Amino acid sequence: MSTTPRPGRPVRGSDTGRPVMAALDLLGRRWTLRVIWELHQGGAPVGFRDLQRRCDAMSSSVLSARLTELREAGIAAPTDESTWRLTPLGDELVTAMGPLLAWSHTWAERQ
Repeated sequence: MSTTPRPGRPVRGSDTGRPVMAALDLLGRRWTLRVIWELHQGGAPVGFRDLQRRCDAMSSSVLSARLTELREAGIAAPTDESTWRLTPLGDELVTAMGPLLAWSHTWAERQ
């Protein structure tokens, strides 16, 4: 059975599996947001080794686990060329993260 968080199933912090709790569980996993961000940068599909380099040489086992979870969640997908890309749902997630990016710049300016 998959351990990828899904809406409607119990997840860390929620027995009900409310969609927002499932999303927080998935996105709160170590390296997940970084993988999404790096897949988004440049817009072109990225190979496993290049993605690993972009993520500060994270371990291949962790990257593989995160890509599997993101694939199962419908956020990322492999291409025929052995590369990875965001799905339309993944692109929507990056768009939804836009306000957080803007806030991070404000925060940085005030430090």
